[in-house]
Amino acid sequence: MFPLLNMNKILAGLYNPGDGHIDPYSLTMALAAGARKYGALLKYPAPVTSLKPRSDGTWDVETPQGSMRANRIVNAAGFWAREIGKMVGLEHPLIPVQHQYVVTSTIPEVKALKRELPVLRDLEGSYYLRQERDGLLFGPYESQEKMQLQDSWVTSGVPPGFGKELFESDLDRIMEHVEAAMEMVPVLKKADIINIVNGPITYSPDILPMVGPHQGLRNYWVAIGFGYGIIHAGGIGKYLSDWILHGEPPFDLIELDPNRYGKWTTTQYTEAKARESYGFNNIVGYPKEERFAGRPTQRVSGLYKTLESKCSMGFHAGWEQPHWFYRPGQDTGYRPSFRRTNWFEPVGSEYKQVMQRVGVIDLSPFGKFNIKGQDSTRLLDHLFANVIPKVGFTNISHMLTPKGRVYAELTVSHQSPGEFLLITGSGSELHDLRWIEEEAVKGGYDVEIKNITDELGVLGVAGPHARKVLQKLTSEDLSDDVFKFLQTKSLKVSNIPVTAIRISYTGELGWELYHRREDSAALYNAIMDAGQEEGIDNFGTYAMNALRLEKAFRAWGSEMNCDTNPLEAGLEYFVKLNKPADFIGKQALKQIKAEGLKRRLVCLTLATDDVDPEGNESIWHKGKVVGNTTSGSYSYSIQKSLAFAYVPVELSKVGQQVEVELLGKHYPAIIIQEPLVLTEPTRNRLQKKGGKDKI
Repeated sequence: MFPLLNMNKILAGLYNPGDGHIDPYSLTMALAAGARKYGALLKYPAPVTSLKPRSDGTWDVETPQGSMRANRIVNAAGFWAREIGKMVGLEHPLIPVQHQYVVTSTIPEVKALKRELPVLRDLEGSYYLRQERDGLLFGPYESQEKMQLQDSWVTSGVPPGFGKELFESDLDRIMEHVEAAMEMVPVLKKADIINIVNGPITYSPDILPMVGPHQGLRNYWVAIGFGYGIIHAGGIGKYLSDWILHGEPPFDLIELDPNRYGKWTTTQYTEAKARESYGFNNIVGYPKEERFAGRPTQRVSGLYKTLESKCSMGFHAGWEQPHWFYRPGQDTGYRPSFRRTNWFEPVGSEYKQVMQRVGVIDLSPFGKFNIKGQDSTRLLDHLFANVIPKVGFTNISHMLTPKGRVYAELTVSHQSPGEFLLITGSGSELHDLRWIEEEAVKGGYDVEIKNITDELGVLGVAGPHARKVLQKLTSEDLSDDVFKFLQTKSLKVSNIPVTAIRISYTGELGWELYHRREDSAALYNAIMDAGQEEGIDNFGTYAMNALRLEKAFRAWGSEMNCDTNPLEAGLEYFVKLNKPADFIGKQALKQIKAEGLKRRLVCLTLATDDVDPEGNESIWHKGKVVGNTTSGSYSYSIQKSLAFAYVPVELSKVGQQVEVELLGKHYPAIIIQEPLVLTEPTRNRLQKKGGKDKI
């Protein structure tokens, strides 16, 4: 297959028979010819000099060859994408990176081959290598210390007229990778280098492209930041065209959503992350991976200074949020691994803290929107599959796509007649806001939509003693009969104004306290002081994930997304097909229900050694892959691993045995009745009726 390899350096490899290479220029010309065949008019050269939006959502496009009206703009301008973005008031987080590749002279051993060599990628040596006529071409990825950014383009823009020009080559910068390639493919030692090409490629902070509609501008779409070039062209073109034609993404690519970035994504952050990402091109990725360049951003919560030395922070849409907290004498810091590491025991302690006493968690990264106006209720009834909660109450609601798939999950709080507080996950903030704004404009709804994410901090207080602690700090009656589950009230805690919602993603007794961001430290200190007698302590997102899995709470982006419908995800309770409003996706969902489901989300337990499911692991049955996990964790209550997974309907019954593949090993698993642990409101209700808790 690749007879030129030094097999003494090979342990194992993966072969993809579909790999290949193509000349970008020839492909572009072929696509242009195809477009003309189907009626497209192409003008070249025609650089865009101005973009102006109109009130009806269309655009005026100015070029030296004249102006035109466009229904929508797709910014696919490569390393000119930043310039196009600036025309419409956006600073796309992109930066040009110098990438070099080397071409050799004819190599007799290559010329003598009967078939072309497959493309080789050596992760340890950090380079790719392929055949180029009768020689070889290889391109390295230098470390972040040695790689070069073309940062002058960020400050001064791409030089006018820049096209096929190249940068000055620098062989010394990539010499260690050249030597690694020579060790792996020894014939390179005898070859002459006939060309060193150094050109620009455009990087986003996380190396992934940005594809889709952009929040804040109607009908402005992007397909930018392709660090690997032409390889993405066909798939992205099909993906975007399907989305534009049908009004929803054909499948879930949330990782590429341009709205994962916001105003917090500064040029300094982009430069630091692009340098890190380029250097990490060929490293092994780990579960729970953290990368630290460019952190923290200016988007930190009011508790960052208080908590940063006590915990391992995670990065969430520009925010720093505690993942887990250190204990005296414990191993601290980030320890990447495919197995349980230094976080495991502390997270177990935090789990017990919430289940047995009371814990506090910083939830400030939540996305937060205020919606009000005479049409606010009607808009939300159109957007959400659930009913609109009564004034003073909250519910869990889902926005669906026209085809009945889950676009987003939010909590909706009806604060006063016609005024709502909407809460979503940190990574979904602008993703969800764009959809809401677009539907409001399309439907002509008279509403005011305000993103208040950065204005508010959020503290979660959860555990059996949560009520006792908070009651010390407020005159409001927090008793179960007065402050009911899913109720929301404005009150003062330690004389600090808060919006309190009786809800907790832990499934235990708890409140989320929304307050001015500048009050976070004072509110936190007051709660911690008040809870000393009850043994109050901090907990982080790792413990919260373990708690929510035991309660069978789904997570958007894992158990549900644009690839799933709410019925197969087990969300029937939140979907009201009989409500009068014709919400988005209602008719499609009725059809899905009538046709029957092909798969279901189930909850699995499995006994492992020191590894837990994280999501996207294969589910096996009778020697075949039949599904996949969506998320998982260790269950500290039963001391086994726990996971959600999609399996065929015929394999979804409680008691069904399957296998989960973890690190190449198949672990026996069994489908259980969910939830593993009843939520506090359910336990409370059963207790009042004389029932018994499950756990």
